[in-house]
Formats: sequence, C-alpha cells, structure tokens
Amino acid sequence: MSDTSFASLALSPALLSTLDSLGYHDMTPVQAQSLPPMLVGRDVMAQAKTGSGKTAAFGLALLSQLRVEAFSVQGLVLCPTRELADQVAEELRRLARGMPNVKVLTLCGGAPFGPQLASLEHGAHIVVGTPGRVDEHLRKGSLTLGSLAVLVLDEADRMLDMGFQVTIDDIIADTPADRQTLLFSATFPDEREGLAAMTRGVLRDPVSVKVAETHDATTIEQHFYRVSHDDDRFAALTELLLATRPTTSVVFCNTKRETQAVADSLVDAGFSAVALHGDLEQKDRDRLLVLFANQSASILVATDVAARGLDIAQLDAVFNYQIARELDVHVHRVGRTGRAGASGIACTLVTPQEDYRLERLAELLGEPLATEPLPKATNGSPFEPPMATLQLAGGKKDKLRPGDILGALTSEGGLRGDQVGKIKVLARSAYVAVARSAVQKAQAKLERDKLKGRAFRVRRIRH
Repeated sequence: MSDTSFASLALSPALLSTLDSLGYHDMTPVQAQSLPPMLVGRDVMAQAKTGSGKTAAFGLALLSQLRVEAFSVQGLVLCPTRELADQVAEELRRLARGMPNVKVLTLCGGAPFGPQLASLEHGAHIVVGTPGRVDEHLRKGSLTLGSLAVLVLDEADRMLDMGFQVTIDDIIADTPADRQTLLFSATFPDEREGLAAMTRGVLRDPVSVKVAETHDATTIEQHFYRVSHDDDRFAALTELLLATRPTTSVVFCNTKRETQAVADSLVDAGFSAVALHGDLEQKDRDRLLVLFANQSASILVATDVAARGLDIAQLDAVFNYQIARELDVHVHRVGRTGRAGASGIACTLVTPQEDYRLERLAELLGEPLATEPLPKATNGSPFEPPMATLQLAGGKKDKLRPGDILGALTSEGGLRGDQVGKIKVLARSAYVAVARSAVQKAQAKLERDKLKGRAFRVRRIRH
C-alpha cells in the first residue's frame, strides 16, 4: 500500500468503498498533504486551485466527522460563485453516496429564496453557498450554525477580491469558537496582505499546505504569437482557431466590454462562441455554461473573474487575447488546459508594447519566452461543436433521473449510446447533450415517448 493511497488514511469503510467505486485510489499532492492533519481536527491553510483535488480533500474531512443521526448543519462551505458552489455540492454528494441519508444543501444568490427556506425547514447536514445568501439566511433566522463543526473557505482570495470580507466576518461571528476551519486559496496569505488579514483570528495554529503547479511543459504546449497592433488581435485569434480547431477552448480577455465584443465578432465570423462576464443575468449565465460544458458551444470568451471557479474538464486550448494584467493570473489561465495528464495548448497574443510583460513573465516562469509567427490554417471554414443541447421542462421535482432520459433516448428506434452526452437534471428542468447530427431525431423521440408516465415539453437550447 503506497503512502499516497486513500486506504492508508483513517477513513470509514463506507468512504473508502465509495472512493474505490469512483476510481479514486491515490491522493493528489494537495490531498496527501492536507488530509492527515484535517482528519485529526487541525485547522489547515492550503494553496490549491480548481482541478487539484481540493474539493475531495475537504469533502472527506467534512464527511469523516459527520454525525448523520444528528440532523443539524455540521459543515459549511463558502464559495465565491454559484457555479463553484454547485460543483462542490455535487462532489460532496458523490463522496457521501455510501453513507445513509446525508443531506447537502446549496444556498446561493441568483436562485429563488422561497424553495431554500423550505429546504432549510427540512434540515441539512452540510450547507454549500455564497457568502451573501448564507448571511441573508443567518440574519433571517432560517439558518443556524450552533452545531457547526467544520467551516471551509473555498477560493478565499477570490471571495476577498469580490468584496466579501465583511460578510464572511459576520458569518464567522455566528459560528462556534471551537469549530475546525479549512481555508483553500490560489494564492497564499503571506503573498496577499488582505488574505493575511482575513485569516487572522479565524485559523488556530493552522497547518500550512503549499502545492506546486500541477501542470508542466510535458502536458501544456505554450506559444506566444507576435501581432503588430491591437487592431490585429481579432484576425490573429481567428487564424489560431482555424489552425488548431479545438473542440473546447476558452479565450481570456481583460475587460467585460472586450469579452462581449470578441464573442459577437466570432459569432459573426461563423464560430460557435458565448461570452461570460459579470453583467450577465444568472439564468443566462447558467444556460451558456451548460451549452459549453455539453460541447454545444465550442468557444467560451471570458474575463478572469467570470471564469474563476469553473471546473471545465477536457479543455483543449486556452487563448490569451492579451497577457493577463497580473502575471500569476496568466499561470492560472494556462493551467486550465492539460489537466489530469491530458495535453493542451495555450496561445498568447503579444504586441511590441507588451514585450516588457513578456520579459517579466519569463522571469516568473524561470524560462526564456520567445514570440513566433502565426501558423497558417489549412482549412478556412469555421468549425461547429459536436453536440447540441435539449432542455426538458421537468426535473428532480418530477422524479426525473438521468437514467430515465438516457433510457428514453436509446430505447427502440432511438439513438445509439455514443450519440448521447452529458445529462444534467435540475429541480424543474433537465439538459441533455446529443450528437448534432441526431438532434432532430432525439427531440422527436423525447416529445413522443413518455418519461415516468408523463410527456414533457422539449426544446433545443441555442446561444
């Protein structure tokens, strides 16, 4: 048994069995360093990014000391965005599936307040939420934290950047003094004055865990392409997209206005692109993210703040419209591709005016960085995403499960299994990705066949 195997930890048989069924055998570096102290109740301050395995790390720490028979909120995870909160809650539910009746509840802004009140009345063991909405429930008395054993601050640096310091202080004031506190951040408190202030008095004699970047030159191919002027950036981006033809890619821009303009121009040029920035309504943001996650939109154009916390699997390429204003942000951007051993490319456009930033980036990375001419595309036609997404007007409240939708699509006269992609079932709706070539057949089949004895309205989602 290796020292990095989950079996070497003092975890319950139920958790070890679930980890085995999920294919989790060996710990990632952040898990190997943080789990032993967390499991014995120590406070931990860890530097770790999305994709490093941090959610499973603090999730196992939470679940290992949960008293399921005590139906009260024993764990609270604060996240900067609704998307990250949803991902964390989903992972916690997966890890807890071998334990009886563990209730994980999300409390996020942008979602109706009423249903959250009803869910809280029924009780929960773990709450995952955004600071503003959690604080609102505390003030209204609908959430109490007298039984809280573990507080997790996930992406603490981003919550600080978003102005949540005072709100988090108010929430912490409502928690027991003897709680365990786990703080995860992409930067370390000694590197950020505000983060150091945030942790003061919150953590008791914490164990510090600092994990090196999980990506390297063997999995990520970095290129820096020379463009003469700012006006040439868009033409250069389209040339790169046509030359590399990635199934999924993110284009990072430095401003909200530029993000929308680049996405609109890509759509006008025939590409499948969506814009993600802070001015979007939550429902529009959710729809666009489902489309992108389902591979029904090929290109996500985003600001760094909007993309933070998105755990996008199998990202083929990252394009930097400019070098990021903060150089460590460039490293974070690039680290979104080439994950879990997969290969990826990162392309950055550089004007002569940005050469000094390129030199500073080279110093940060400790390696020489040179610009190269743009590659020439052999195929000048914009590419389409491989999938299309259908939405059903029914969800968990209607007792729908992913298996019901898959079964209906692949039953007699339907689609092949490999023509069905991701299925996501929400409270009142469900999304299913199907091969673009089979979308009309899939829609007709779902409209014709009943699910759970009922007919549900089906529509294709476009951006």
